[in-house]
Amino acid sequence: MRGMRRAFDLPILAAALLAVVAAQAADKPRRSGGKSKSDGQTYKWVDEKGELQYGDAVPSEYSQSERVILNKQGVEVGRVDSRKNAQQAAEQARAQQEAERKRQHDQFLLTTYTSTRDIERLRDERLEQIDGQIRAAQAYIETLDGRLVALQDRATRYKPYATRAEAPRMPDDLVEDLVRTASETRDQRRSLDTRRKDQLAVRAQFDADIARFKELVARRRS
Repeated sequence: MRGMRRAFDLPILAAALLAVVAAQAADKPRRSGGKSKSDGQTYKWVDEKGELQYGDAVPSEYSQSERVILNKQGVEVGRVDSRKNAQQAAEQARAQQEAERKRQHDQFLLTTYTSTRDIERLRDERLEQIDGQIRAAQAYIETLDGRLVALQDRATRYKPYATRAEAPRMPDDLVEDLVRTASETRDQRRSLDTRRKDQLAVRAQFDADIARFKELVARRRS
């Protein structure tokens, strides 16, 4: 009826009001001096002074740090690892990759060779191949050196190397031969140095493989 107040069910009204108050309290920001919101658990962490701290919420400055979760009796029931920065994550990834590489190499050694003699035989074959390449490179360098000496001897007949004032200008083809031969000689010497370094690296790698193979076999037998 108009002008009359609508009757309300008081229990229902009270429940609705309590629900509103609870929702507002949940949405209200916590002012806990920089601490993260409590989730009903107890935490243990180490502060910047290296001292243990306890609380139902972890300060925001330690939110990235490792912390321990305790039950009501103070017994550890969980652990939250610290978050790693980009450099730490990259170092961990590299360490994991290196560990996996070593594991695969160990498996390769055990499945490929039956004895150290097998490894030594393959080592000697590889080293002999490199020795052949080194000998061929040395012979070619000697040929280039002889050609360069002959070209330089020819160049002394022309300016600017000739002492005679009436000496002609050096021909273009001689200049090109000198430049090309000198460049090829330098390249071959660098290549020879690389082969010698490869020789040392191969020997070191096979020596390491032999030592590791012996270790793996001994571990398998023990």
